[in-house]
Amino acid sequence: MKQAVVELHNEEHSFSAGHFTIFSSTDREDLHGHNYTVHVSFAVLLNNNGMAFDYRFYKKKLQTLCDVLDRKFLLPKHSQYLQLEDKNEMWFAHFNHEPIPFLKRDVVILPVTNVTIEELSHWFLQQLTTDLNELNNNAIKAVTVKVFNGPGQSASAQYSLR
Repeated sequence: MKQAVVELHNEEHSFSAGHFTIFSSTDREDLHGHNYTVHVSFAVLLNNNGMAFDYRFYKKKLQTLCDVLDRKFLLPKHSQYLQLEDKNEMWFAHFNHEPIPFLKRDVVILPVTNVTIEELSHWFLQQLTTDLNELNNNAIKAVTVKVFNGPGQSASAQYSLR
């Protein structure tokens, strides 16, 4: 059976978001943002009509994920150095005895330890590989997600089906 790699990467698979990287219990970046882009590749087996699968499904799923993060401030839920406090319409991110206030409507709290391109690549990968039946039905053997936060700077995560 023939194998191929289907890649999805275009301008629509992008988002702009704010964050700060946490380096230690006392050191973090200042608040800032990036224009992120997301590239996804699928290692697949071709079926008898010379096609892997209808990749429009994954284009839409990827676009939806980018839309969730677009124009938001991203905070890590599982950081050992950052505590999040829920106060009415606000989130307070407590770092090194310093409360940093955010309006809830401006924030997405991600199940990560730090908001880095490494962690974002794993988050996107997890979101795209939750349904193993869907992956198997589409003859997908591996998925690689690469997240860029600028030209020439990216991190990737890969999932292989056995």
